[in-house]
Amino acid sequence: MASIRRSLSPYHDRSHTNGGSPFSVNSPSHKNANRSSSYSLSRFLAALSLQRHSRKAQPFWRKSLFRCLILFMLGFLLGLAPFNEVDVVSNHDFTFEIIKPPPVNVIENDVVMNHPVQLGERKLEKSVELVYRKELIVVTPTYNRALQAYYLGRLGNLLRLVPPPLIWIVVEMNEASMETAEILRNTGVMYRHLVCTKNSTSVKDRGVHQRNTALEHIERHKLDGIVYFADDDNVYSLELFDNIREIRRFGTWPVAMLAQSKNKAVLEGPVCNGSAVIGWNTNEKSKILRRFHVDMSGFAFNSTILWDPKRWKRPTTEPIRQLDTVKEGFQETTFIEQVVEDESQMEGIPQDCSRIMNWHLHIEARDLVYPDGWLLPKNLDVVLPIK
Repeated sequence: MASIRRSLSPYHDRSHTNGGSPFSVNSPSHKNANRSSSYSLSRFLAALSLQRHSRKAQPFWRKSLFRCLILFMLGFLLGLAPFNEVDVVSNHDFTFEIIKPPPVNVIENDVVMNHPVQLGERKLEKSVELVYRKELIVVTPTYNRALQAYYLGRLGNLLRLVPPPLIWIVVEMNEASMETAEILRNTGVMYRHLVCTKNSTSVKDRGVHQRNTALEHIERHKLDGIVYFADDDNVYSLELFDNIREIRRFGTWPVAMLAQSKNKAVLEGPVCNGSAVIGWNTNEKSKILRRFHVDMSGFAFNSTILWDPKRWKRPTTEPIRQLDTVKEGFQETTFIEQVVEDESQMEGIPQDCSRIMNWHLHIEARDLVYPDGWLLPKNLDVVLPIK
């Protein structure tokens, strides 16, 4: 079995110059090291005991606050310390060579033309312009009859083609029928379905009270626009609604009417010089003449006249309404007399009142019997053979 012997150091028996071993415990350097280490150890133990004692004495919130302040000051000092930023991108050169496209040869009529292709942003040729349009307030009185669905549907399809804004006020007597409401919903036009609660037995002219119901609604809600009375049995052109929007206060135009005999046409309305009204077209032979010879569908006015009398300097604040006590045919002139004083406050449309834009036709079938809901349960008695 092998054994290992530790050889003695040659310096073990050698005496030191100062009379001691270099690793002797009694050496001065060793004594100083022992004194410093013992002093440091005693200070550490004293600080540790003092810290334990202070921890027991101090409350918990002070310790947390002290730590937060230490961390805050540390973060604040780190934020103020400048750090060397390494700019990696600036040390590299990212310049690229711009390659221009070659010119394109365009051949037109055997002539070669060089048109270089230019790359750039596409510019809009036409700028978008916002067009302000006055709101049209179309008032239509209606009642149950055989051709009501046809008339309302025809007028609704026309109003759908008129550029907005437009609101269609439809007024019925006593109650709102489901059939009328369905027609109004299917037109796609913004509408308001009103009901005139006037007792129908004491009503002399049904249309007068229905229009007054619409006027009260406009005045109560202060609708701002151009009011136009459009009966459902008349015929209108789109040009009429475009011209109505240009009215400032009161506008009027000639209307073509079919006579009661249905064998001739009658023109009723203003005679104009430009936009100034200088006379009236009329065929009346009676001794009692109207002040303004115009049809109910031959004028329109600004709705603010109804609810803002100070703006138009009206002499009275009485509400403007159509009268049921006057003779038939005088409802138009008595109503216009409340809106304007004379022809100087009117404007004729179009220029020189030279075009017919709507027609008043008397083609109502008053004695035609029809079932409820406008549905026929049986086929007609007349059968036409197919050739």
